[in-house]
Amino acid sequence: PSHPQRKPKITASRKLLLKSLMLAKAKECWEQEHEEREAEKARYLAERIPTLQTRGLSLSALQDLCRDLHAKVEVVDEERYDIEAMSGMEGRKKMFDAAKSPTSQ
Repeated sequence: PSHPQRKPKITASRKLLLKSLMLAKAKECWEQEHEEREAEKARYLAERIPTLQTRGLSLSALQDLCRDLHAKVEVVDEERYDIEAMSGMEGRKKMFDAAKSPTSQ
């Protein structure tokens, strides 16, 4: 018994249209999430970082400020490096052990 060719439930053009609509919606959602993350980051930084006041500072005061900022950046870079180095399984154990040790800071 030969069966007549069944028509697809959805045409190829309709399927393509739906795919493009889904991609457009996904892109819109991703952009919205990205904007929200950027806004949250800006809010967080505004809360945590005081505004840098350089107006009226002498050359030596500006140089001192630059040295202080450079030292702070170095500390943060070292901490970031340490965290990245400990991100492996063994590193997580060391970090956990260091956190519960009373001699750690």
